[in-house]
Amino acid sequence: MVCTIQIERKTLLYKTGVEYGDYTINHAEGCSHGCRYPCYAMLMSKRFGKVKTYEDWCCPKIVGNALKLLEKEIPKFKKDIQSVHLCFSTDPFMYGYEDICALSMKIIEMLNANGIKCTALTKGVLPRELAGFSEENEYGITLVSLNEDFRTSTEPGSATYEARIKSLRDLHDQGRKTWVSIEPYPTPNIIDQNFLEILNAVSFVDKIIFGRLNYNALVSKYKDAKEYFNKLSETVINFCLTRGIDFHIKDGTQTKRKEEIA
Repeated sequence: MVCTIQIERKTLLYKTGVEYGDYTINHAEGCSHGCRYPCYAMLMSKRFGKVKTYEDWCCPKIVGNALKLLEKEIPKFKKDIQSVHLCFSTDPFMYGYEDICALSMKIIEMLNANGIKCTALTKGVLPRELAGFSEENEYGITLVSLNEDFRTSTEPGSATYEARIKSLRDLHDQGRKTWVSIEPYPTPNIIDQNFLEILNAVSFVDKIIFGRLNYNALVSKYKDAKEYFNKLSETVINFCLTRGIDFHIKDGTQTKRKEEIA
């Protein structure tokens, strides 16, 4: 499948405000994965008038002049860049969209050729050809469950969990740096699942990022949400420390107890 609509932008590289990011690129608008958490990127796009409906969001538009912009912007920003992330408001390896995936590969290749490290995160499938790029790059998947019924109801256009993990494991086995984003993680009133089973499924990665589900009314109805995410955060920390895995707990996920503040 390819995008039927192309758009043009005036800029591509920009400094991100995300806590674990540096510079980023979003070379598509919208995402066919259609996450129903709801998706923060979709909410912001609707707020600023870039898309009107959920259906509009699920029909991605590719940035046709992305490579030309990158050629101009790399010399301008190169000295300030530590790494470039693909992507924060779309998916670089959008499942089933060959043109977006191909553009992502060209972008990573161009950045690496200029000595710039890349990180990538997807709910699609990571191409095994990524192993041929810089050893400094880091490749990740989003994984909040192993339950396929949950995936099809909340991420209907995404790749299966099994396919994501398999592609990540393949890059790991080829000696590449891998990571997993367990975010946005749901509360038990949304889906009751074995958290350790999820962690064990990705125990081979170099880093785990964990974050709670936000912008969802069902989370606020779960009376023990704060304690629940505190407990899971500690589980992630202990799991990683005992296995030599780096970790990052997203801001607002782990809250201090009153006795700790006192």
